[in-house]
Amino acid sequence: MQPYWKRLYRNKGAVAGLVVIAAAVLISIFAYVIAPDNTPNANRMVLEIEGQHPGFRIHMLAVNKEQQPPSSSLFQKIFSGREASMTWIPIRSWQFRDSVLVVQRYVDESTSREETYSLAKLWYGDEPHGALTSAQLQQNLQGRIFTRTYWLGTDKFGRDILSRLLIGTRVSLGVGCIAVVISLSIGVLLGAVAGYFKGRTDDVVMWLVNVVWAMPTLLLVFALTLALGKGFWQVFIAVGLTMWVGVARIIRGQVLAIRELEYIEAARALGYGHVRIITKHILPNILGPVMVVAAGNFATAIVVEAGLSFLGVGVQPPQPSWGLMIKENYNFIITHNPLLALAPGMAIMLLVLAFNLLGNGLRDALDVRSKI
Repeated sequence: MQPYWKRLYRNKGAVAGLVVIAAAVLISIFAYVIAPDNTPNANRMVLEIEGQHPGFRIHMLAVNKEQQPPSSSLFQKIFSGREASMTWIPIRSWQFRDSVLVVQRYVDESTSREETYSLAKLWYGDEPHGALTSAQLQQNLQGRIFTRTYWLGTDKFGRDILSRLLIGTRVSLGVGCIAVVISLSIGVLLGAVAGYFKGRTDDVVMWLVNVVWAMPTLLLVFALTLALGKGFWQVFIAVGLTMWVGVARIIRGQVLAIRELEYIEAARALGYGHVRIITKHILPNILGPVMVVAAGNFATAIVVEAGLSFLGVGVQPPQPSWGLMIKENYNFIITHNPLLALAPGMAIMLLVLAFNLLGNGLRDALDVRSKI
């Protein structure tokens, strides 16, 4: 194991951040597998139970939809969820009467309504229901009635907060990942060119950096988002195109220092081209600062995406985003159920803190002046 990995391992904060990030990555990959609501975007609405407290439990009756959704492959179920084939109806109590099921449908905390459903309509199975006795039929239909627990409560549309929180991890990590790739690609290229060639090239690149740097980041993201349109991929591009200036300034400074070292002079004396010197001899020696700034940009991208979604110009409903979830539920903070908005806020805080801790750990571990 290399010394810097040992130093990183000894940094408990960085290790804790790395564990949180690894857990978030696994959750984002298998979100639809572990989420209680595995419909696309966790968008199963049960309007009667909107705004419920964490731990809310209720009986549900599953009724077949008139039009069944098309079958989906295992990959589609993992990647984008599975369309619901049944409608969930919240009920307080139920009883069988001859060939019908009589339920007290949940309307609100103090109101219920009696409804009747034919057993033939609720039947499911390969064997015709007429071949079974009434007792067997009722026993079979018991599977249509189950208890559902909403561990983090429900939003104003009666959707499961926990499921949307888990699936929303994909948006935050996706925005951070794409934004970092875009910002590093542009920033490293321009910073390396400016630092290596100096002179007029450096002046032009730094003029561009200063112009973009002078613009407020959020306003620049607004302009790009409005130009590209609102949506999932537009947020990725907009955030990435506004974060490259910091990378360019750091890389320029590193390249300016390294280009004057003896081994770079030796590479020039051997006749190596500029592209080879930059890519083979300079950039590999500044990976430390690049990794540190990448971790910082990842955290910044998560916060910017949450802010854009909260303001309505980021990810659009019904796709779950932590910022959008705060926007939809922030009015509950001053009413009876503040956790609906606090849960995504705490998730943002935890993930951003994890990346900042990892960035600090990488900075210390990759510092050549630190003790081995």
